[in-house]
Amino acid sequence: MKTTLVIMAAGIGSRFGGGIKQLEPVGPNGEIIMDYSIHDAIEAGFDNIIFIIRKDLEKDFKEIIGNRIEKICDVSYAYQELDDLPEGFSKPDARKKPWGTGQALLACKDLITNPFVVINADDYYGKTAFTKVHDYLVSPSKDKDSFSLCLAGFILKNTLSENGGVTRGVCSIDEDFNLTKINETQNIVKTVSGAAVMAKDGTLLPLDANSYVSMNMWGSTPKFLSVLETGFIEFLADLSSDDIKSEYILPTIIDGLIKSGKAKVKLLETKDKWFGVTYKEDKQVVVNAIKQLIATQDELQTKI
Repeated sequence: MKTTLVIMAAGIGSRFGGGIKQLEPVGPNGEIIMDYSIHDAIEAGFDNIIFIIRKDLEKDFKEIIGNRIEKICDVSYAYQELDDLPEGFSKPDARKKPWGTGQALLACKDLITNPFVVINADDYYGKTAFTKVHDYLVSPSKDKDSFSLCLAGFILKNTLSENGGVTRGVCSIDEDFNLTKINETQNIVKTVSGAAVMAKDGTLLPLDANSYVSMNMWGSTPKFLSVLETGFIEFLADLSSDDIKSEYILPTIIDGLIKSGKAKVKLLETKDKWFGVTYKEDKQVVVNAIKQLIATQDELQTKI
């Protein structure tokens, strides 16, 4: 069975200082985080790649990574744009940012024909997550519905930045690791005791550092796109005329499907440590982590 890797790379990256954080080199030979994600995904069995980018990013994107990846794998491009809206809707003049990860995935609706995994461009997920999602997507199961929705579930303490708050989808599951709730939670910070949500006044609300969280690594089938399309129309219809910040995001969409009984979602545990460039200061952490990964791999190969 063919499977597809979808990479969301259209984000503006304002917390990174205005640069294109997805294209920042972090490897010893100028590799970017996507290089490592693509390597892991191909090893896990994914056959082709769809990059979701902005049209104004296309030239730089292809020069830095796209042209290279096209030599080793089938590649397609989808474009997330502010004015790419269903008939009858138009972009508010003051709107500056894209409409969220739900709209990003919808940009691929004419390209996705196989089971797929969707990831962020600026997150490193580790080999285990790709393998587990791929194997779930291609395996027959009586417990799966037609969407075959699954989520790579990371341990919260393995996903925190040393340099500021992060947004994570905090997950609740049942005894069979079916997702029962996902709460998109902003400004989660690392603390001495583990993790907490920092309020605007600086108050810390402790969180269980061993909780499962979403890093926006979802697996599903093309049937999910029809649900996204209908939901996007409903989302836009419910917006007030002066709302220029609301986003149509995958965790909230999927949480709604779970609560309404329209979908089942399997959480696939991974204990790999995440790293990414949420903040500019994170870059050196990522560079060091890549060096360690390479050294560990070289050591294993030497022993073999």
